[in-house]
Amino acid sequence: MRGVVLITGVSAAGKSTVAQALAERLPRSAHVRGDTFRRMVVNGRAEMTPETSDEAVRQLHLRYRIAAATADLYFDAGFTPIVQDVILGQDLERFTKLVRARPLHVIVLAPDPAAVERREHARAKIGYGGGWTIAQLDGLLRAETARIGLWLDTSRQSVRETVEEIVSRAAEARINEDHI
Repeated sequence: MRGVVLITGVSAAGKSTVAQALAERLPRSAHVRGDTFRRMVVNGRAEMTPETSDEAVRQLHLRYRIAAATADLYFDAGFTPIVQDVILGQDLERFTKLVRARPLHVIVLAPDPAAVERREHARAKIGYGGGWTIAQLDGLLRAETARIGLWLDTSRQSVRETVEEIVSRAAEARINEDHI
């Protein structure tokens, strides 16, 4: 899998775990965690909530621009960057235009809401706060996110099985220029 890989989905879909496992499998790779850029804002951070503010959206798009630029820099240095973040709705297509490097592979992890709820309760961090529910994010994913790249229902898959499927179906994940 040469190029840039984007792994997206709702909170608790398994993005971090799958991205790390995929990065560990590839010979020269970097795991670009989008949420790291959000946490870098010390004062003045505006969180994304269902009642989005202009400032929250501005900061979200800043985070995406930083992640895309970071991916391009790693790619230029000979690495396969795996970007992992919650990028839903119109932002998914917008993000594919921010990444300059090609090929670009888009992987959308789309486990069913019951699986997401199980995963959310089994992990230490909290993905659903600030007014978001699993149903709201799942609805945004399924109803408002472009069907580009490779969409995987990982509800009953192990991390290893998900990585195997990503690698074996990499050609389906590749974004063509006519998609963006």
